[in-house]
Amino acid sequence: MSGPVIKAAQPGRRSWAAVASVEGIESYLANILGDALLATEVHVREVAALVARERLVEVMIRLRDDPVLKMQQLVDICGVDWPDRPERFEIVYNLLSMRQNLRLRVKVTTDARTPVPSLTGLWPVAGWYERETWDCYGVMFEGNADMRRILTDYGFEGHPFRKDFPLTGHVELRYSEEHKRVVYEPVKLAQDFRSFDFLSPWEGTDYVLPGDEKAEEMKEHKRA
Repeated sequence: MSGPVIKAAQPGRRSWAAVASVEGIESYLANILGDALLATEVHVREVAALVARERLVEVMIRLRDDPVLKMQQLVDICGVDWPDRPERFEIVYNLLSMRQNLRLRVKVTTDARTPVPSLTGLWPVAGWYERETWDCYGVMFEGNADMRRILTDYGFEGHPFRKDFPLTGHVELRYSEEHKRVVYEPVKLAQDFRSFDFLSPWEGTDYVLPGDEKAEEMKEHKRA
């Protein structure tokens, strides 16, 4: 099975490396990953592959060691939250082939309880990215021995990148003159201020925002 088509560099026209074409890459991924590959998507020459969560490490080893792709660099790990899906979280791995100048996104899905296999045994840098994903989304990584928060504070509650996380958070901090230190306190705003209705700001809301009644009073006053 031949690999993706590699475009030759054109001296005098550009100085950067030739970029691998994605022509034929879907069939090539299906050949090397087998039934571990669930779906592929190509959009504006960017390739994404959805793979089985329990076979993630196996897939990454194949992509890293493949003599054609050589996906040897893990650039980033990030997450996406789809609350309406049974497995609401997508964990996205961005891989880079320095040899081919080719990028590939590998995705797995999981719910709020099922852990994802850690990639720290393949790329030590994955430890930092997995901690960020745990901190922001609450997704656990099985095999990561250092699952601590990395972006939020020590007393932070919840995972702020989840779509159902309240915009104001659960706790707030302030400097207390009485205690002469920073103290944590529960957020005391009314629940109406903590809920996000997911409406577009351009469409407006179906309720009156605090302070809007003054504008209506001014209109009535002008009419009188």
